[in-house]
Amino acid sequence: MHNFDVVIIGAGAAGLMCAATASQRGRKVLLLDHASSVGEKIRISGGGRCNFTNLDVSNKNFLSQNSHFCVSALKRFTSQDFINLVKKHQIAFHEKTLGQLFCDISSKQIIQMLLDECAQGATEIWLESKVEKISKSENSFEILTTKGQVTAQSLVIATGGLSIPKMGATGFGYDVARQFKIKVTQTYPALVPFTFDEELLSQTKNLSGISIPAIVSLGKISFREGILFTHRGISGPAILQISSYFKHGDKISINLTPEIDIYSRLIDEKKLKPKQEIQTFLTQFLPKNLADFFAQKINHGGNLADLSNQKIKEISDLINRFSFIPSGTEGYAKAEVTSGGISVDEISSKTFESKKVPNLFFIGEVLDVTGWLGGYNFQWAWASGKAAGEAV
Repeated sequence: MHNFDVVIIGAGAAGLMCAATASQRGRKVLLLDHASSVGEKIRISGGGRCNFTNLDVSNKNFLSQNSHFCVSALKRFTSQDFINLVKKHQIAFHEKTLGQLFCDISSKQIIQMLLDECAQGATEIWLESKVEKISKSENSFEILTTKGQVTAQSLVIATGGLSIPKMGATGFGYDVARQFKIKVTQTYPALVPFTFDEELLSQTKNLSGISIPAIVSLGKISFREGILFTHRGISGPAILQISSYFKHGDKISINLTPEIDIYSRLIDEKKLKPKQEIQTFLTQFLPKNLADFFAQKINHGGNLADLSNQKIKEISDLINRFSFIPSGTEGYAKAEVTSGGISVDEISSKTFESKKVPNLFFIGEVLDVTGWLGGYNFQWAWASGKAAGEAV
């Protein structure tokens, strides 16, 4: 039997931060994971350079059934606090677009930084250690693992969601919540590409690999970033962002020329260049294959002079408000995060302790808090891990 003050299950971003914080307070911590290495999502993120936070973080950048839940933790451990930690460890970084911060060299530097922080306290790490059973007595938790049985005064679940199962993601955290009668909300793949139905896919087969800036909208929600046509449908930052709000059957609208009002330009060009073909007009603003795609959809064989105002309106709507209903998404296999999860109404927003089960904590992606693309989910991991680490 191994005795600890705190056992943290899940050695990802939130778990590592929690372990470092708790152990530096003098707590004897065990951090365990079924994977063979820590921080795998950190390692692959940002193309291997880890988009570790964002300069502009607020609760508006997160989805949850309780939009105010994340406010406390994010205010108590800000993006600047994490930046200070990165600077302390002399990790060079840079800002990309929209306040996104990346390592100059490698995401492995963030993992090593967190391990170094854990090493400053009494943190023991068990990898390739699977949890087989959790039980609770009056004053402690007993956790049976493939490496032996451990006891702890406090238990922290930092196991993440269902996204990227090939990296070991499971529903373990939700199972623990259900074991202790804690509510789990419906989960969905989030920050995930859309798929097209067979008809639209057959029409767009020549568009795969085309990437352009666009405004993607779902109802009143919109994002202005890049989109990317794929062999299965459509992806890119703006698509990933809107996917977190998507429910099956929703219609997606894309403005493919955010800087150009196609209706006004067509009216002008009709007067100036009446003999110009619509395909030639469109290639001024769109990649050739995309212009060809829309020229075929427009089905107009004549010149601009032959276009009625009604037809011009149809064309402009097709480009500035290209609409489709996705057949679905590429699922958890390609989702960057999981939307939904453990109900935050059951969790303290200050300590992340269960309101029903004393000394049981949940942090990070396993909770019903989902950040936008751009470093927000990592900031949530740092903030929730820090808060729990100060409470366990």
